[in-house]
Parts: sequence; structure tokens; C-alpha cells
Amino acid sequence: MSAKNLPQTAAEADIETGLPLDSDAPPLSAGYMTWFRFSRNPAALVGAFIVASVILVALFAPLIATHPDHVGAVVDFRNRHMPPSADNWMGTDKAGRDIFSRTVFGFRVSLLLVIGVLGISVPVGSALGMAAGYFGGWTERLIAGFTNVMLAMPPLVMALAIGNVLEPNLTNAMIAITLLWWTWHARLIYRVTRSIVSEDYIEAARLAGASHLHILWREILPNCISVISVKTTLDAAFVILFGATLSFLGFGVKPPTPDLGSMVADGRQFVPEMWWEVLAPGFAIFYATLGFNLLGDGLRDMFDVET
Repeated sequence: MSAKNLPQTAAEADIETGLPLDSDAPPLSAGYMTWFRFSRNPAALVGAFIVASVILVALFAPLIATHPDHVGAVVDFRNRHMPPSADNWMGTDKAGRDIFSRTVFGFRVSLLLVIGVLGISVPVGSALGMAAGYFGGWTERLIAGFTNVMLAMPPLVMALAIGNVLEPNLTNAMIAITLLWWTWHARLIYRVTRSIVSEDYIEAARLAGASHLHILWREILPNCISVISVKTTLDAAFVILFGATLSFLGFGVKPPTPDLGSMVADGRQFVPEMWWEVLAPGFAIFYATLGFNLLGDGLRDMFDVET
């Protein structure tokens, strides 16, 4: 539903819901209208539920995992390659470790990767994009030129090169992904800022004597929040996939830390006989990325922005 079709007053909202009309009802708030648009999108609600469930599982992993001790350097060769059972809900791997427990903790590793990468990429990229779009001139040429150079490098090749030089672990995986991830945020916020600086209220702020920092922080940034929120949510899915790819290729999180990508890599050599060894972590990757993508699409429709 587009913004022009949204109810503007409670009386018009009653027409939508079938409730009695109230011609004296006050106008609806912008927050209510935004939530109304989001709540009318079933896919967005499903995405929000999936993301919430992934976060809760990651937070309470020690309580949810049936064999939390199997997360570390534990081996039980007598129970290796066991199919799903009452004791091991998703079977065991080549070392006899419970796959369900390791998958649960794998969510935690994936979310830590998302927080680490986007926690750096989003502020850095947004700040550079706003600076280039607002100041223009040599600042714009310098930032845009450096961003284009970084964008010319294939992300996976760059990440593999860094992963090959540094020791495989979670921190270095974050570094490898972050070095290029900020560029897309910088380019997006640059375009948004260029469209904002031509608005009358920006010129009014300049004439009123507002500083550059005030205009960037109080006038431009709030108008970029919706775009940043959508982009960040969609990027979370790509970071999970990217991190799983690095681990699958052996350049991500170092064993025995449970990572979804490395679990798929370990189990693929035993497919199709031990199919459960790749099914659980593979489905976990699909589940998490699906949730963030659906939520990101819902936020994009709710804010009615382009990314």
C-alpha cells in the first residue's frame, strides 16, 4: 500500500477496518501510519519473527543446546555419524558431536560476525557518504574516487587474500569483510545526501548560521536513517552468507568453534549417506538469511525508500 492510500485520520482508518466512523477523530501520527504499512505486509511480519527467533536462539544458546559441551574441542568417536535420534535431534558429525547444539551456537557466531562487520561498515560508510554529498568539491572527488577503487576489487577475492595472510578466526573474518563492505553504504548515503542538500530547509539552516556539523547531524542524518535501516537489514543476510562462504572455503572461523559454513564443509564429504550433517547447518543459513531479507523488504516498503 502506498503512502497516498494510507488512512490520514482515525475516521478513514475506520473505513479500512469496518469500525464505526468518528468524524471528530484526530489525525493519525506518522509512527502509526508507518506501523500500519508494516503490519499489512505478511512477509515482513514473518521476517521479523524469523530474525527475532534467530536472535533469541543466539542469546540463549547455552540453555537451548542439548549438548553444550560439544561446542568446544570434544570428540566422541563411538557416536560419530549417528543419525537423528531422541538424544541427538539432528544427528552427530564425524567427531561424534551433537549437530543441533553446534548449529544453535553457530547462530551466535553468525550474528557476532554481522554485528562486527556492520557495526564498523555502516558508521564509516555513512559518514563518508554524507561528507562527500554535503561538501562536494575536492572532498567529493577524493571520497568518491577511493570508493570506486575499492568497489573495483572483487569482495570474495579480497577476503580470501586477507584470510590467506591472517590466521583464520572470527576477528580476521570480520576484518576481511569490513574492508570492502563500507563502500556500498558510502555510495548509497552519498546519493541520498546529494538529494537532501538541495532542499529548502538545508538552505534555511545555513542562513540561520548552523554549523556544518549541526546540519550533518541534525538535518541530514535523520533523513538517512530509514535508508540506513533498510540497507543494514538486507546486508545482514549477505554478511551471513559471505561469512559462511569464507568458512566453507577454510578462511573463516577456525575449528572447533561451531560455524555454519565450516559445518557444511565438514559434512559435504559424507553426503548423501550422512545427509543430516549438512542439512541442519545449511537450513540454518537459509533460515537466517531468509528472515533478514524478508524483514529488509518489509522495512523498504514501510519507509517507501530505494536502496
